[in-house]
Amino acid sequence: MTSPSILTCPHCQAKNRVQAVPEGEVPACARCGQKLPWLHDGTDESFAQDTRASVPVLVDFWAPWCGPCRVIGPVLEQIARDHAGRVRIVKVNVDENPRTPSEFGVQGIPTLIIFRDGQLADRIVGAAPRATIEQKLFPPGA
Repeated sequence: MTSPSILTCPHCQAKNRVQAVPEGEVPACARCGQKLPWLHDGTDESFAQDTRASVPVLVDFWAPWCGPCRVIGPVLEQIARDHAGRVRIVKVNVDENPRTPSEFGVQGIPTLIIFRDGQLADRIVGAAPRATIEQKLFPPGA
């Protein structure tokens, strides 16, 4: 992340300003030390850095006017909370950041792309159920 994100700890409700997370680590609460839900906005400029993490990264290509995007948004927030420390979710507004969706061939939204070790691993087009998203993020035996 190039600009700071404010991540709220679900355990103690502390607000944490997270600027950069060292390679191989996930953000933790400064007050209680618990893992934080890692969900933030991404941009064309931050995309390469946003997709590098020690955990799977789910990129949500969305727009505020998209009905299915508004449906999937709270699902992704809940996944981030329930799997704090195990996933990074980056939301990229396609209207404000057109270059990255174009580079990845995004033709419809919402499109969710999963990265592992900085490499594209999977893609979901449309507002998929939570169970489908979690199955792709955390496949059995992985």
